Formats: sequence, structure tokens, C-alpha cells
Amino acid sequence: MVSEHSDEPPDGETAEGETAEGETPDGETTDLALKILIAGGFGVGKTTLVGAVSDIRPLRTEELLTRAGQFVDDTDGVDHKATTTVAMDFGRITIRSGLSLYLFGTPGQDRFWFLWDELSQGALGAVVLADTRRLEGCFPAVDYFERRRIPFLVAVNCFAGARTYDADDVSRALDLDHGTPVVLCDARDRESGKEVLIRLVEYAGRVHTARLLDSVS
Repeated sequence: MVSEHSDEPPDGETAEGETAEGETPDGETTDLALKILIAGGFGVGKTTLVGAVSDIRPLRTEELLTRAGQFVDDTDGVDHKATTTVAMDFGRITIRSGLSLYLFGTPGQDRFWFLWDELSQGALGAVVLADTRRLEGCFPAVDYFERRRIPFLVAVNCFAGARTYDADDVSRALDLDHGTPVVLCDARDRESGKEVLIRLVEYAGRVHTARLLDSVS
């Protein structure tokens, strides 16, 4: 029994206006939502990855490729591609209870890059998808995130018929900073894509923690 003059609330209760850790005033648990970018070159599988892992029906802003764009869009190696993202793809995946990722797929063509600065605001990190048949297509994304100090990993989308390279070979070819992860994946497969996202969250968390410690040391 609690003393008449005690300021402590009874066991299992909280003082007026306070809530238990991880709960809102109405008793619901709070979720942590993290923003992740999915970037890379034209036709590398960004829309496919977002669609494969998303728990919700993904938002897509795709338009048909036209003859007018054939002089500005490099379709070598992706001759079958009929559509392109002109703004962004959006999806959401729950990694575990209380942790959700909001996925923003960026457009791959240079003429839509003005959108990247807006999309990257508040992002925890980024996945840069790569196709080893057209590895140069992901150079601009790698440079973009390195210059802005946004943590990223490179996910090699293993297309059928493409030569297989190990992570070290890809890292050297892209001249990545030491410690930047390189993983192999299948953008069509949900579990493969989910593993890529988990690796990114873990890596970005370590990077941001290290920077925070450096800033206060």
C-alpha cells in the first residue's frame, strides 16, 4: 500500500502526464521509422527491389520510354526496359516490431537528379544497386553519397547470365572508401532485399554513432 504522502505512483502505474517507455499517452507503442534511399544507375533494379520488399503496395512514378528519350537515356544492356522512374518509388517494410523503413527509390537518369537533394533530406543511409555488366552506371550515386557523407552500401544485383565478381573485386573497381560494405543480392527476392536493408541499417548505425562520439570527444 502506498503512503498517503508518497509522491511515487503505485506499481505498474505512471505519474499523471507520463507514459511507460516506448508508449504513447493512449497506451500504443511508438515505432521508429527510418528513411532509406535506393539509388543506382538506369535499369539496375531499384523499382524491382522496392516492390519486392515493401509490405504495402508501392507507389511508383513510372512512364513509358519514348523515342524522344533515346538520345539521352543509355539503354545498352537493358534493351527490354520499357518504362522509367521519373520522380521516385516509395515503399515501406517492417524489419521487426517497432522498426519500419521508408524506402525511396531515386530516378536513375541524369536529368532527374535535381530530385536527389530533396529525397536525401533526413535519410539514415542508402543502398546503391550495381550491375556488374554496367558498373559505371553506379559511379555517380557513389560519388553523390560520399560527398554528402551519407552512409551507403553497394548491393550487386546478380542478373542472370552476368559474370560473377566477389565483393572485393567490386569494391576495388568502384574505389570505395575502406569499410564501405559490398553485398550480393537478387532484387526480385524479398528475403535477399530484406537482408540488404538490415546490413545497411546496421552499418549506418555504426557510422552515425562513431560520428556522434567524435563530435563530443
